[in-house]
Amino acid sequence: MEKIEHIGIAVKDLEVSNKLFASLFGKEHYKEEEVASEGVKTSFFKNGPNKIELLQATNAESPIAKFIEKKGEGVHHIAFAVSDIKAEIKRLKTAGFIVLNETPKKGADNKLVAFLHPKTTNGVLIELCQEIE
Repeated sequence: MEKIEHIGIAVKDLEVSNKLFASLFGKEHYKEEEVASEGVKTSFFKNGPNKIELLQATNAESPIAKFIEKKGEGVHHIAFAVSDIKAEIKRLKTAGFIVLNETPKKGADNKLVAFLHPKTTNGVLIELCQEIE
């Protein structure tokens, strides 16, 4: 893993949260995007070299809707940049981690993504991200 790619925060209302984070960072988000396959609408902020992804559910079956129902708004995942997501998935599986999706899928912000189950990462949902070229 190369670096933290972004921190994902589950929110109930993207518009309200965009205003809050714009006030916090002193600048507007740089991108909004819907990922229909995940039932989520995202918004990205940059703060120095760091990125924050706000995630709002677009339907009641979305993982974000279920997360908010169970835990409320807050940090949902930490994403790490990788240069070869398939090799990283294989390495982590061999090391005993549970990979939630062994075949990477298209995520937001032009990334291929895969997730590690929180029960093998001390309760933290980990996302692997590889830039799509």
